[in-house]
Amino acid sequence: MSFLRVSLCVFFGLVLGLPVLAQQQSDKEKEKAQKEARQFMQEADVALGENNFPEAEAAYRKAITKDAENADARYNMGNMYYTRENAPQAAQRFKQAAEVADTKTARHKANHNLGNAYMKQKMYQEAVDAYKDALRNDPTDDETRYNLALAKKMLEQEQEQEQENQEDNQDGGDDENEDQENQDQENQDQNQEQENQEQQNQDGEGDNEGDQDQQDKDQEEQEGDQDDQEQQDGQGDEQEEEQQPEQGQPQPAQGQLSPEQIQSLLEAMNNEERKVQDKVNAEKQKGAKVQSEKDW
Repeated sequence: MSFLRVSLCVFFGLVLGLPVLAQQQSDKEKEKAQKEARQFMQEADVALGENNFPEAEAAYRKAITKDAENADARYNMGNMYYTRENAPQAAQRFKQAAEVADTKTARHKANHNLGNAYMKQKMYQEAVDAYKDALRNDPTDDETRYNLALAKKMLEQEQEQEQENQEDNQDGGDDENEDQENQDQENQDQNQEQENQEQQNQDGEGDNEGDQDQQDKDQEEQEGDQDDQEQQDGQGDEQEEEQQPEQGQPQPAQGQLSPEQIQSLLEAMNNEERKVQDKVNAEKQKGAKVQSEKDW
């Protein structure tokens, strides 16, 4: 029984001692890693003193790899990027340092410099938020408070500028629309004027054609009148030719009658004599006395 008791005590002692041993081993490894990280940070500081930026950057990265919770390595690395005008990389490292920092002082310093990195990039809203986080960890820092006031002022100016730009763009859009409308109206007026000009040209051509037709008609009438006149003149000439004796016939002397005229007179006298004889015969048949036409 006594042996069993001793065995159980040893067993439970080992079981209860294992976590302690594991924790002790973990603490030793952590201390070793932190020690190596500090060594790399020292190498980085030496390299920075010699202006050897690549070697300093590599040493800081090794320190972060050895100690993932090393806020100082990230903070120092952020300062290195910030002094070399690499604000985006500096902001990234300051933000990481603030997340892993285990003291208010470390978080305040990381957030303060994070705000400065954002100000370098004109990211004023992010800078305001970073300075506010810094003041939550150290409300007594007047420099952080001043930086916060400056960031707020810059943010307000940026917002006002954006508002003005929006209004200008809107006004510019209205002006462009108005200019486009004016241009469209001008084009429409030009098109209408061109159409009117074309219509006038067409009307003018029509009038010219009408005038030309009238001129042609007048010309035809004039030519017709000329033809009629020539025809009349020709007929007159024909009548004169008909009245004129044929060439080779004897012309009667002035004061003498032509044979034709003499024949006509004889026929007229015979007709008158026949009429008188017919009247005398008629009186005889009635038994009346016939009186001669003249009293001899």
